Amino acid sequence: MSQKIVPNIWFDRNAEEAGEFYAGILPGTTSKVVARYPDEVADWQEEFAGKPLTVDVDVDGYQLTLINAGSEFRPNPSVSFMLIFDPVRFGDDREAARASMDAVWAGLADGGTVRMELDTYPFSPRYGWVEDRYGVNWQLVLTNPEGETRPFLIPQLMFTEDVDGKAREAAEFYTSVFPDAEVGYVAVHPPQASHAQPGTVMFGEFRLADQWFSMMDGGSDHSFTFDCGVSLEVRVADQQELDHYWDALTAVPDAEVCGWLADKYGLSWQIIPENMGELMARPGAYAKMMQMKKLIIDDF
Repeated sequence: MSQKIVPNIWFDRNAEEAGEFYAGILPGTTSKVVARYPDEVADWQEEFAGKPLTVDVDVDGYQLTLINAGSEFRPNPSVSFMLIFDPVRFGDDREAARASMDAVWAGLADGGTVRMELDTYPFSPRYGWVEDRYGVNWQLVLTNPEGETRPFLIPQLMFTEDVDGKAREAAEFYTSVFPDAEVGYVAVHPPQASHAQPGTVMFGEFRLADQWFSMMDGGSDHSFTFDCGVSLEVRVADQQELDHYWDALTAVPDAEVCGWLADKYGLSWQIIPENMGELMARPGAYAKMMQMKKLIIDDF
């Protein structure tokens, strides 16, 4: 299955370095520069001329794209990446899964910030949350082999500030937009919860275009929310499909630029033709794209 939705992560001039960092830590991971800035760019991008623009990181068959840009944005905990250490992947050897998990944790925590210590919790026999040296957030989970199998990497969306309490609503909205979609398991905060609004999502899953995501309501008192630090790129076959996703998702006119949009929950998306590499190879394509909001394929 080709990956239709690709998380894009914003980096401050060090995407290539970060890709090599992840390839050295995450099992089954490779990194490569796949696009570069043109030699001729606008004056405000002059320092990037000819340098890497995007870096693809393949994590056990799951693609992340690292955007090499400036300091305008930075990833934050509103979008994190869950790494599922399932003993089934290690021949039902729980100790091997734990050892791999501990090694990845040590690598990601080096130079980073631990948000929740790697430990035993009521919801997991072994779990930890770490923000790495680049600001990217990771949640590591050791699962039970008898549980339902999930991919190694699953993006998680945390709804905070003005959209706290809207995780389930958002999941239902997204599953109405994408094919091969469903809302899966959802656990809510109990009535006696002291740190969260009762009935909001403590943990939930949903599937879009046959890809798994997880969600949670994080509370209204956090200092972060969705922005361009992490966006979800949707790869489309033609203008009709591009128009479908654009029209369904866009909700913030000021956020529309170069194929980017923000939805009604503040989450950033990029609606991009799957042959974008070919389009960008055409004369003057970069300058044309910089003038667009929604991408018009024929205008390339």
